[in-house]
Amino acid sequence: MLINNLHFKKEGYTLIKVRYSELVYVELKKRSMAMNNKRKRIQIVNEKVMISAIDIGKNKNTGYLRCYNGVEIKPFEFSNNKKGFKEFWEKIFRARVIHKIDKIIIGFESTSSYGEPLIHYLLDKPVQLVQVNPMHTKRVKELHDNSPLKTDTKDPKVIADIIQFGHYLSLVIPKGASAQLRRLNNCRERIIKNRTALINRLHSLVCAIFPEFLVIMKGIRSKTSLRFLKNYPTPDDIIKLGFESVGIELKNISRGKFGFDHAKRLFEAAKNSVGIKEGIESILMEIEYIIKEIHSQNQFIDQIEKKMKQYLKDIPYSRYLLSIKGIKEITVSGIIGEVGNFEDFHNQKAIIKLAGLNLYEVSSGEHKGKIQISKRGRSILRKTLFFASMNVIRKDGVMHDYYHNLINNGMLKKKALIAVSRKLLRLIFSLARNKRYYIHNYSLKSAA
Repeated sequence: MLINNLHFKKEGYTLIKVRYSELVYVELKKRSMAMNNKRKRIQIVNEKVMISAIDIGKNKNTGYLRCYNGVEIKPFEFSNNKKGFKEFWEKIFRARVIHKIDKIIIGFESTSSYGEPLIHYLLDKPVQLVQVNPMHTKRVKELHDNSPLKTDTKDPKVIADIIQFGHYLSLVIPKGASAQLRRLNNCRERIIKNRTALINRLHSLVCAIFPEFLVIMKGIRSKTSLRFLKNYPTPDDIIKLGFESVGIELKNISRGKFGFDHAKRLFEAAKNSVGIKEGIESILMEIEYIIKEIHSQNQFIDQIEKKMKQYLKDIPYSRYLLSIKGIKEITVSGIIGEVGNFEDFHNQKAIIKLAGLNLYEVSSGEHKGKIQISKRGRSILRKTLFFASMNVIRKDGVMHDYYHNLINNGMLKKKALIAVSRKLLRLIFSLARNKRYYIHNYSLKSAA
């Protein structure tokens, strides 16, 4: 059927528009797939299925069972230990036999480390483990009894409701080298956060006794600044050392990066410093402690990164990701640690959602909302991709042209980096799934 040089073809809910040789795929296909997946989840729950919901706590958990025929077992407590886990499983097994259950779905909120022992205990059981978003629990709880009441007995029922509505999420537990990378990456992030806090404390102390140092040395994060502060933290120390000695010391510490020009400026600043003179001894004691801690944490980060590189070698498809120019071992280790196994994800949309990079907008009537990312995924994965995007947009980088096209079309730099992060994650997913190396300008090279 040809109308105004446009050819329309309908495939289910998919509309494909063809104008000469150009193909434009409408977003209806993605929406249709999402609706079908949700419909399948609801259909599974409506069969001979028993839903078991758990509200996980530090010492005690609250369980709840709901069968397909409407029979339910009231919320019950069980300890967060081996004995409690056995009691919970025995109760599920008895209910399965009595009500002739074909399938068991066990769900819980996305939790911290409290729930990990129970999750790993249930991994070997014949059940389907799912999780629900805590934000969904918070909003759905008022539908249960028209009250914002939150109790340990109400929460598992709300979780069961969410599962029955089909709004549960798949649970991905990394194993082997991927599990090691996730732990190491999380540890590295915590140490970096602590180190940043220490640097901020050191900055405030130096600002009190020698503020000019921060201007001349352009901060205190560099190794040169930290080593110089360790030996000569006050203006009096620099004056006693003398101009010539300051120049030699600064040149040796910085390995030639800073010379006598910086030494002269630093020496003059020391003579005219406005830093405080009272309470110096106490401040110097804290400065010495902080510099030692920063040095210790730098060493520990080096050990972590060394281990990450070792475990990365045990993951076969990591070499395909490393073929992307600008993506290094630590970045790939962090991405694999957060994702787990790429084969657990059926499409690019699922892995974009895991990173919290899926788009949304809030519009109503004539109001048109801004398109934003949800930020409801793994924050460390999102952070890793954002910093990786800064590397791939550099000159001769794989996303350099894509990034600058976005900028030239009026997109803000930060939003353009987020768009690069989304595209980079889709690229990484494709390489890992297809087990292929990245070839820059593939279409041009294949055409030649």
